[in-house]
Order: sequence, then C-alpha cells, then structure tokens
Amino acid sequence: MIEGLAQAIELSAQVLWGGFIVFLRVSAALMALPALGEQVISVRVRLVIAVMLTLVVAPGATPLFEMPLITFGTFIHALVTETIAGLFLGVILRLFIFAIQTAGSIAAQSTSLSQLMGAQGMDPLPAVGHILTMSALALMVTTGFHVKAAGFLILSYEILPALQFPDAAAIADAGRARVGQSFALAFSLAAPFVILSVLYNLTLGVINKAMPQLMVAFVGAPVITFGSIALLLLCAPFILVVWLNAVETFLANPFR
Repeated sequence: MIEGLAQAIELSAQVLWGGFIVFLRVSAALMALPALGEQVISVRVRLVIAVMLTLVVAPGATPLFEMPLITFGTFIHALVTETIAGLFLGVILRLFIFAIQTAGSIAAQSTSLSQLMGAQGMDPLPAVGHILTMSALALMVTTGFHVKAAGFLILSYEILPALQFPDAAAIADAGRARVGQSFALAFSLAAPFVILSVLYNLTLGVINKAMPQLMVAFVGAPVITFGSIALLLLCAPFILVVWLNAVETFLANPFR
C-alpha cells in the first residue's frame, strides 16, 4: 500500500511538473495573445484564462516532449526557454491586431478622419482604427478563437520543441516574414480608402485648376468626410471577413 501511494505521489508530481512546463509557455503567450490577453482584461482574469488554457493544452502537449527531472536547474532552464517561445508565439498572433490597427490608421489618414475621436481607448488610434479593431476582436472571439489558440499552442511544440532555445536565425526569418505580411495585409485592407483619397485629391486638383477662385477645401471637406464614413459602412464587413480569413489560414498552417 505504501509502495502504491509512493507511485501515485510520483505520478502526480510528474503530471504537475509537465503541466507547469506547459503553463510557462501558455502564460507567456497570453501576455500578447489577441482577445484573450488584452490589457483591458484584469490580471486575475488573465491568470484564470492561462490556467484554463493550460488544462486544455497540457494533455495534447506533454506527450510531445520528454519529461525532464525535477531539479532547480531544470526549472530555470524551462522558465527561460518556454517563456521565450511563448512570447514569440503571442507576438506572432498579435501582429494580426497590429495589421487591422494599421489599416485603420491608413484609412483615417487618407480620408482626413485621423482627428475624429482620436484619443479614445487604450491606444491612440483614430476612430476608424478603434471601430475595426474592436469589431475584429469581437469577431475573433465569436468564431471560437480560444479553441484555435489551444490547437495553435499544441502544434507549436512541433515547431518550437519544449525546453530548447529557439534557433535565433529561424526566429528572425519567421518574424521578418510575418511583419512584412502584416503590413501587406494592412495596406490591402485599407486599399478602398486609399483609392478614394486619390480620386478625391485628383478631383479637387481638376476643380481648382478650372475654377481658381473657388475654395475647394471648404467644398471638399464635407464630401470626403461623408464619403469615407459611407465607405466604412460598406467595406467594413468585407474588411473583417478578409482579415479573419487571414488569421484562420495562419492558424491552420503556421509558419508555412
């Protein structure tokens, strides 16, 4: 009986040790993870989310790595390696939020809406950026992002093995590629507003050339404001769908 109790205690210690190693990566990723790791969520709630996400990820992740011995040196090694891996994974997904924020900023700057309610929220974004960002986060959550994030974290153990320092060259290449794709996605999402801005300025130039005495700025300001708001109303659903498809495509085939 004593021997069975000792085996049960040892097994429990191994399970808790493996769960702790997974928790290190999950909690680090949650610091930058979209929706689940937003700064508006309190630290206590994020801690609970990290624990719950660990309970989901651990059964699928622990068989993918060899359980090390429980020592202080191993603890420090796991703390460093898993934290680095988790932060990298969280930042990679956070780039999609940066893309939608950048698209909103480009749209606002192109259509002279950058000063409209520009100081609202956590980040100093224009109103267009806040609308698109909050809509994107809501859409992400309602489409089951927590399940996809758990699958992404489990899959990450095949890309970034546990208890190993990530290859710096591979991390740099992946990060550079993702940053480039993020800016390309942002410009693609803001393309309708950029096109509207080009047409607006060309029209003002032609009118000013034909009638120099006309104050085209006073005539054009209401037109570009109304046109950009109407364009946002028409294009926002399509922008969000394209953005969500980009997120889901990446989660299905990360780093490929």
